[in-house]
Amino acid sequence: MNPQTIPEFAIIGHPNEGKSSVLSTLAEDDSVRVSPIPGETVLCQPFPVRIDGREIIRFIDTPGFQNPRQTLQWLQEYQGPEDRLLTAFIEAHRDDPAFRDDCELLRPVAAGAGVIFVVDGSRPLRHVDRAEMEILRLTGAPRMAVINCKEEEFAALPQWQSEFRKHFNAVRLFNSCRANYRQRIELLESLKAIDQRLEPVLRSVIEAFQADWEGRNIETAAILTRMLRDTLAYRRTVSCPPGEEEVRRQALRREYEAYVVGEEGRAREAIRRLYKHNIFDLELPPHSVLAEDLFSRRTWEFLGLSDRQLIVAGALGGAALAAGIDAATLGASFGLFSAIGGLIGAGATALKGRELLSGVRLLGMRMGGEQLQVGPAANIQLLYILLDRALLFYAHVINWAHGRRDYERLAGTKPADSGRGGFASRWPAERRRVCEQFFRAVQKGQEAETEESAAALQALLRDQFQEIAEDRAAAGELAAGGCAPTGAAG
Repeated sequence: MNPQTIPEFAIIGHPNEGKSSVLSTLAEDDSVRVSPIPGETVLCQPFPVRIDGREIIRFIDTPGFQNPRQTLQWLQEYQGPEDRLLTAFIEAHRDDPAFRDDCELLRPVAAGAGVIFVVDGSRPLRHVDRAEMEILRLTGAPRMAVINCKEEEFAALPQWQSEFRKHFNAVRLFNSCRANYRQRIELLESLKAIDQRLEPVLRSVIEAFQADWEGRNIETAAILTRMLRDTLAYRRTVSCPPGEEEVRRQALRREYEAYVVGEEGRAREAIRRLYKHNIFDLELPPHSVLAEDLFSRRTWEFLGLSDRQLIVAGALGGAALAAGIDAATLGASFGLFSAIGGLIGAGATALKGRELLSGVRLLGMRMGGEQLQVGPAANIQLLYILLDRALLFYAHVINWAHGRRDYERLAGTKPADSGRGGFASRWPAERRRVCEQFFRAVQKGQEAETEESAAALQALLRDQFQEIAEDRAAAGELAAGGCAPTGAAG
């Protein structure tokens, strides 16, 4: 491999052992076909990784070995120039269908690609595996062995590791279905060990990945801040002819709920695509609070609000989501609903359910020629709920490996979390002050103050993103990429 060119690595392995999943995760490309059927891949397919339109590294999906024992025998008996070993094999077998796949997978290696050999570390070593390893050793290409740990079965690991040390420059344990950004970077770091000449170019690749990730975090913080600003500042006023108060209140509530849910959904979609989950639907964890209705009592309880807090939120802020419905006569708002606590949106559901929305009738309002107004939000709990849900979604997105396809298995599992799982309820006072300043600025509609507080909120979010990545990796939860302690071996 020429270290001055784009680094290129051929991913080699058997079907249903993680080859395509490793490729999908490394290339951050969920379009890689993952199939357990042998023979599905018959041609090499490149998967370039581009940042800012520039290709920085290339991974190649390859067919599996077709006749490894016969291929190895030919290579061992070859008497020609060593640097023509692979080229001579391909030329000698190009028209033989029995060696079609062997020729195809060796083409990129003959052209200078490095090798990443993937095996399922939960199964025993076979004679055919030793033949394939010896073929790759004879190529002389820079090569790494990746033990893809798909299940919690480690009995065969020592055998694999011992054999790999005889044939490869580096060995790495890796779980392609659990690996996140951190494990992806660690695997690339390990690639530097397979050939000293590759270190400079791979170092620049890793730096580009890290800068790109930081850029995504910055953009995610901006997306969430815009969503919060638009949602909290929402205001709508409608006329309310006599006798139609309840109907108009209900309609106004539904409009607001739809608006907030839509804004949250659009922000999620933008984040999903920013982290390159483009084709396969990013499944939410079973029974996740993220799959709950934003306006459900369970959402608010899970994210840290006690019954007392829910009641206070409704009493002090009208509806925690929709603020209050202000009754206005001739355009002059009396703030009656905000002051007393008009039960609309999330506040209504969190307290007693949407069916008790008619509690606003306790005001005894009889409006003639009046108007109803919803927003801007009057209770900061909406901000915290939306923030918590956004941060939980972010944590899920960055830890969902691009090679992961186990949606059906997840559907039958029970939630891993119990109790309350919000972030904001555990924040120290200084972080909550940042949120309060942002909330007040949006309420007042002061542009300069809002911009300043929005910048502070974005900085807070970026810090939280970093903590989420570190906490998940340290805890070995969804982010854990290795099924056993990882490390390179010479």
